[in-house]
Amino acid sequence: MKYLEVDENREFDLILLGRVTIDFNPAYSDLVKEEFKPLKEVHYFEKYVGGSPANIACGVTRHGLKAGFLGTVSDDQFGDFVVDYFNEKGIDTSHITRAKHGEKIGLTFTEMLSPSESSILMYRNMAADLQLSVDDIDEEYIKKAKMLLISGTSLSESPSREAAIKALMLAKKNDTKVLFDVDYRAYNWKNPDEISIYYSIVAKEADIIMGSREEFDLVERLIQPGMTDEESAAYWMSRNAKIVVIKHGMQGSTAYTIDGQNFSIKPFPVKARKGFGGGDGYGSAFLYGLFSGWEISDCLEFGSAEASMLVRSNNCSVDLPGPDEVREFIRQTKAEYGEMVAKA
Repeated sequence: MKYLEVDENREFDLILLGRVTIDFNPAYSDLVKEEFKPLKEVHYFEKYVGGSPANIACGVTRHGLKAGFLGTVSDDQFGDFVVDYFNEKGIDTSHITRAKHGEKIGLTFTEMLSPSESSILMYRNMAADLQLSVDDIDEEYIKKAKMLLISGTSLSESPSREAAIKALMLAKKNDTKVLFDVDYRAYNWKNPDEISIYYSIVAKEADIIMGSREEFDLVERLIQPGMTDEESAAYWMSRNAKIVVIKHGMQGSTAYTIDGQNFSIKPFPVKARKGFGGGDGYGSAFLYGLFSGWEISDCLEFGSAEASMLVRSNNCSVDLPGPDEVREFIRQTKAEYGEMVAKA
């Protein structure tokens, strides 16, 4: 790994900490096709594992990396569904715990109005994933990973936020690299000050920070609001970061590296089914390239390609592609649109 020194002898490439949900998406298969319409008019749904860190766990595993998960699910059949799916995909579930007081796994109902208009309806009262506690964080498990991914959603409530910060501290103690995926979801937070306080705690210790411009603005609100991308990258690298990735949606994304370079990429053109889920594919493919020792520009291209593949899909977990599928997508897209279509 070019910018980060990791212990190659560790059992897991990545352990992910944070949100697990179940997605109910309007059915779109050979059997039933719910076309673009308001959620209230949808009759048939397809059920999938969801939640950004859960999807990234599926994605990196699909790429051949070894992943484990730190999280809490409901003690019912929906919790069983998640654990069984992870086990089927080869994700280590030894440190997934069950909610102890009846908390339920979050449910996400997706509305798809057009290729460019989509939204979600969340049910997250007493969400199980936010019941992860400090007692669930095992130092020996953290020591087995080359990298720990902390999802920002885990910081939104206690006891999950203390569990995430404990995992961060143990990762720093044991030289497990930290990736902070800001993963902002407005429905989890009480006020902007809390967001900046807890996000910045993790961001200051992270080796890699990944988020949208809006998310970086939220992190920096109590530090120095209104920073440019270049100023944000310089600030976090003056703390601990070696790589800072800032996304601008359809305008593309840029990765800044500790050696003073920056690399930009544009989205690959596709006919979209939904306007979300791309970030999970992006993160999965970017990490695959990073662990493979690629140049950052190649990691970005792979990430951008997989993001586009995910927004044209009807889900965010089952259709995560393997590396050969991503390469073929890149080849076909460049053949149609030109060799440098994705380069900013």
